[in-house]
Amino acid sequence: MANTDLTALTGDYTIDAAHSTIGFTVRHAMVTNVKGTFDDFSGSLHLDGGDPSASTASIDVKMDSIDTGSEDRDGHLKSADFFKTDEFPTMTFRSTKAEALGDEDYRITGDLTILGTTKPLTIDLEFNGAAKDPFGNERVGFEGKAEIKRSEWGLTWNAALETGGVLVSDKIKLNFDISAIKNA
Repeated sequence: MANTDLTALTGDYTIDAAHSTIGFTVRHAMVTNVKGTFDDFSGSLHLDGGDPSASTASIDVKMDSIDTGSEDRDGHLKSADFFKTDEFPTMTFRSTKAEALGDEDYRITGDLTILGTTKPLTIDLEFNGAAKDPFGNERVGFEGKAEIKRSEWGLTWNAALETGGVLVSDKIKLNFDISAIKNA
């Protein structure tokens, strides 16, 4: 879908959480990956097809919606060892810069706030296209990925392994599959 004319897509969009995914992958015990998602989030996009650098994104994630497929692990992640969801119920992303990289590739940089700590995050995005759905909604889709070091946000809990190394890696891979509906 190269060289799409994005001018017609200019406008404000609401992220369709029912058809979007915010996920993560973390190395566990140095030998395997654990994947999870955040199931309750909301957000908005402003797309400027004529000047992609004027585009913006805003996302709010409810931290107690974390789902790794294990109730015990999810409970531990919500606890004071990790996300302290009672004290810090929301993770936020607010874009500060958008760039068109060529073809269908974009990069958005912004402020990611976890545990009350705000640090920059850069997300590489691929534009998946635009379509009118059966209900008359104009939709756009993006896939994105980023990596963070959780320790930079104060997420430092860990346990040493007898064989060396640690139980939970510092590096977290984030992935985004976003469908957004143009506001009327």
